[in-house]
Formats: sequence, C-alpha cells, structure tokens
Amino acid sequence: MTTSTAPEPHPAAPPSRRAVLAGAGAGALAAGLPAAAARADAGPVFGEYDVVVVGSGAAGMTAALTAARRGLSVLLVEKAPTFGGSTARSGAGIWLPNNSVILRAGVPDTPQKAAAYLAAVVGPSVPADRQAAFLANGPRMLDFVMANSPLRFRYMDGYSDYYPDLPGGLANGRSIEPDQLDGRVLGAELARLNPPYMPVPAGMVVFGQDYRWLTLAAVNARGAAVAAECLARGTRAALRGEKPLTMGQALAAGLRAGLAQAGVPVWLECPLTDLVTDGGAVTGVVVERGGVRGTVRARRGVVLGSGGFEHDAEMRARYQQQPTGAQWSVGARENTGDGIRAGQRAGSALDLMDDAWWGPTVPLPGEPYFCLAERTLPGGLLVNAAGARFVNEAAPYSDVVHVMYEKDRGAPGSHIPAWLVVDQHYRNKYLFKDVLPALPLPDAWYASGAVHTAWTWDGLAERIGVPAAALRATLSRFNAQAWSGTDADFGRGRTAYDHYYTDPGVYPNSCLAPVLLPPFHAFRIVPGDLGTKGGIVTDARARALRPDGSVIRGLWAAGNASAAVMGRSYAGAGSTIGPAMAFGYAAANDIADA
Repeated sequence: MTTSTAPEPHPAAPPSRRAVLAGAGAGALAAGLPAAAARADAGPVFGEYDVVVVGSGAAGMTAALTAARRGLSVLLVEKAPTFGGSTARSGAGIWLPNNSVILRAGVPDTPQKAAAYLAAVVGPSVPADRQAAFLANGPRMLDFVMANSPLRFRYMDGYSDYYPDLPGGLANGRSIEPDQLDGRVLGAELARLNPPYMPVPAGMVVFGQDYRWLTLAAVNARGAAVAAECLARGTRAALRGEKPLTMGQALAAGLRAGLAQAGVPVWLECPLTDLVTDGGAVTGVVVERGGVRGTVRARRGVVLGSGGFEHDAEMRARYQQQPTGAQWSVGARENTGDGIRAGQRAGSALDLMDDAWWGPTVPLPGEPYFCLAERTLPGGLLVNAAGARFVNEAAPYSDVVHVMYEKDRGAPGSHIPAWLVVDQHYRNKYLFKDVLPALPLPDAWYASGAVHTAWTWDGLAERIGVPAAALRATLSRFNAQAWSGTDADFGRGRTAYDHYYTDPGVYPNSCLAPVLLPPFHAFRIVPGDLGTKGGIVTDARARALRPDGSVIRGLWAAGNASAAVMGRSYAGAGSTIGPAMAFGYAAANDIADA
C-alpha cells in the first residue's frame, strides 16, 4: 500500500468575491432543481464503497487508482457508454513542472522556477496554497501512475511554455505526453474507449509532438522524416500484432488498465443525478443504472471528476460570454455539468463559470476544428468584421479568444466571427486539418459557410462581408511587415512559443510570410473550446468549499468539474490534464489520510 508524502496544507483561503457571487447565482439555478437526496436509502441501494468517483476522464481515473492503491474500496461511475471522456479525445499533453520525465531529459527546471512562473501566469486570483499543492502533487502523481499502470511518458522537447519570457518560463517547455501503448492490454474493454477527436492516419503511430512536423512534411526535410518514422512505427506495431495507441487514447487506456489491475469496478452508462447528503456532509451518490434510479453509499467520500458543462446550452447561456455554443466545443458530448449542478445543490461555491479552455475554431460541418498550427503558420492572418488585424495570431490560443470576446463586447459581431485569411502558396505548402497540401478543400466546408475562396482580395472581401478597401490596406501592411520579418503591430514572432507551429524554412521570421498568390481563402473563426474551466471551488486538498469558505464534508472535485488552478490563463500544453490528474491524486490521498 502506498503512503502519502503530501505536505501539511495551509489553511484554505476564502473564496474570491467572484466565487461568492457565483455561489449565490448557483442558488438561483439550484432553486429550480430537485433537492439533494437527504437519505442514503432513497431508492434501491446499488452498493457501498469507501469512495465513489464520478467520471472516467484523467481526473476521475487518477483519483480512483490512487484511492484503490491506498487500500480503499472504490467504485467509478461514468455517464457515457465509453470511458475516457474528453481525455480520450485529446492530444494528452500534460503540463507538470519538475516531474521525473523532464528532469531525466535534462530540463533545467526547479521548484523555485516553477513557482515563480505559475504565480506570474495565474496571478493573485488563485490562492498560493492551491498553486503550491499542484506543483507538489504533480511529480508525485506521475511517479505513482507509472508505478501502478502500464503508462510511460515522453518529454515534448521544444513545446515552449506559453509565456516563456515570464519569470521561470522555459522556452523548451515542461510538457509531456504518453508513450505508445499496446491497446491489447485492455482486452475486450478496448472497444469501450471513447474515440479520439481526430483519428490518427491509418497505418501510422503519431505522437502529439509529431503534428508540428507532419504539417510541414511537404516542404521540410524533418517533416518528411517524421512522417516516415510515424509510418515505420505503425508498420512495426502491425508486424507485432499490436493495437498501438498514443495521445489521449493511450492515457485513457493506460489509466483504465491500472484500474483493472487494482480491481476497481467501472460502471458505464451510469449517470449521476444527485449527491446524497446527511447533516451537511456528502455520503453517497444517486445514479441511474439500467434505467433504475438508486443510490451508492460512500463511507469516506465522493470525488467529482465529471467534466465541465460545455455541452449544456442552458448553463452556457446563463454563465458564459456570448456568442457561445456547444456546437463549437470539442469536449466530450456527455459533459453537461451534472457534477457541477449536484455540487451546487450540496452547497458548493462556483468560480470561473464564464471562462473556458478557449481556442480559435473553424465551425466545420459535423464537428468543429480547433486550430493550433493553422493560425500560426506563415502566410495567414486573422481579420475582424472591419477587415483589420486585431491580435498576434501566434499567441496562446486561449489569449486569442479572450481578445475576440474583449473586442466584440459592446460591438457584437465586430470580432465574432473573425476570418483566417491565407493564400494559395500557404495551401500548397501546409496541411490544413487533414486536407493535404494543394488538394481542394471539401465542398461541404464551402456549403456550410466555414470557408470562402476568391481570386482577388476584393472578391474575398465581398464573400466574407468585410470592406474591400480595409482588407486591401490590411493585407498590404501585413505583407510589408512579413517581408521585413517584424510585426510592428502585434509582435508576432517575439517569443519561442510563437515559433512552435511555424515553418523554419521561412526567413527572416518563421511566423510571417506575405499573402500574395491567388486564389485567396478565408476560414470562419469562432470561439471554440476544449471544455469549460469553471466549476466547484476547491481548496489545496481538492475539498469542495461553500461560498463562506467552509468545507463540504465528504466532497472533493478535480478536473473541469472544479474551478481551474490556472485561473484565467494557460501555463503550457497540458494545463488542463496535468492539474486534473494532480488534484485527483490529491483528493484520493486526502480521503485516505483522514
């Protein structure tokens, strides 16, 4: 049995004014919802465990694995017919300062650098003891997961922290990702793994870090070599009869394998409908199983790892900036805020409900496309409804959307949607989503209005509804700056992060190239997200807090069901999953230590 080495936490800081107001607003929402079950015998009792974990994403599975290996009896319940949630759909970057993987790789990280950087990124809105708890638990969690599951991890060398120029920032980054995992370790359970957001090309084994180079494979020798290696990995795996998994598929499958080895039951298609409370303490959950509503008792506690509310239209309309919509989110479709609402009814405060893990997104038919490389590659720029640039296109994706909302506020439609304008030279060189260079874009994209093409700047302006003279002036100025290599307007290319998804063959600034070769293309850009980041306010031990700062006994939360330790910012690739796993681990250890 593993023992916790977590330091004695500091007293919980009182929630912010925003959290108190959100908690008061939650009361208005909760007033129209069923009251939390007050008796543990409401409906049939499906079972009794030390710990019940809600949600099978990274937060929930890490919590369940930790609690089980600490000697507690654990049940994990999952709403979906699959396990893995948004984690399984993701690239599974994990931001964890000072973890053993990056230190073995020679990353010059220290606790002092990490603390200075995180504090500079998130500011004073996130209590210092919560920041410290994340930094302390993260490395321990990773070693624990590797010791208790088949998961191994790789350093994402060169994937810069998002603000490398801040104190403690690292230009080569701190992010890691799962190593290749053979899905056969799960046996028949592999069929119940939530599918990825973007499937890996058939016959290839691709890591998240590879996409940077695959985008450039047509014009860059290293890109071509990485593509060849991805194919070679796939060939080797096929010859061995393996079912190779990477990224979110590997992370979710590896954690699920750890749960199987630890004997943790996972009930799929078992949605949470409420929390059981007794004397102000949470003592179990109300779930639906096989169409029957009943309870599961939790002797020691309940951990909510049930994700955000990105696919709940009512909650988005109530809390979030507008315009917004579930149709623009790439989070798991089952994420409808069930755990957050149950926490409200049990008395928890909420915070950051107006925020999300934003990113510029193309609203393609069928499913939105979250842009990473495309808006950063040289030969493209973002313009607003006035035909003007308004942001450093290579900035962290969350920042770009924050700017879109800030500038659209008070002038609806001025910046949402925006347009990513590129030329045919760009299209001839770079992958766009899964469309190979030089190939025509799908007809369905045009039919949906997600993309427009014209042979002149003025023609493109007409198609996207912006003033032609303004777009001409914007493109002329942008092209002049691209030739010089200096973006005097927005500083594109000033940081190491700006250059991550760019073309090193472009000089003097790999972020900038002129837009000259017709036809010209414009992609509609909306504020999409990877998931919401607001939820239950928690302390350094992941315990749920009331608006007055008092602890709700028996209730913990981690991942997107809780208000993010990143506050309104985003430290680096994996700032969602890293803290989710760290606080899932912290919650389980806190329960076991009680």
